[in-house]
Amino acid sequence: MIRPCFLVIDNQFPGSISTRKLVIETAQLNVLTAYSAHEGIEMLIRFNKVDGIVLDTEIADMECRKLIERLREIRRDVPIITVSPSGDDRCGGEQYHVSSYEPQALLDQLRHICGKAQKQAVKENEESNGG
Repeated sequence: MIRPCFLVIDNQFPGSISTRKLVIETAQLNVLTAYSAHEGIEMLIRFNKVDGIVLDTEIADMECRKLIERLREIRRDVPIITVSPSGDDRCGGEQYHVSSYEPQALLDQLRHICGKAQKQAVKENEESNGG
């Protein structure tokens, strides 16, 4: 079985170790990491089949609401989880939101997304096989 893959758009700088990336990888999920809005957009264009996006609400180079709009132009159906230090800073347009201080809540949301993605993949496979 292929492990689900998530794109993390993090507010940390390249070369630092992303805590979110470590949390997600510990759950045995694949992670692509971008350190700016523009890099995140480019990664989604190149790796369009990600199962979801984890977005730091304090991303520096673009307002997060605008970034979500741009991500939706590339892939309308991708689930987006926003993460903020205070837990209250929502961008608008995201399906899920968690506080950055609640790694278990983030993992719970990721597992929920993985379950939905697996069900959709099974349904598509059955339809393509005439099931």
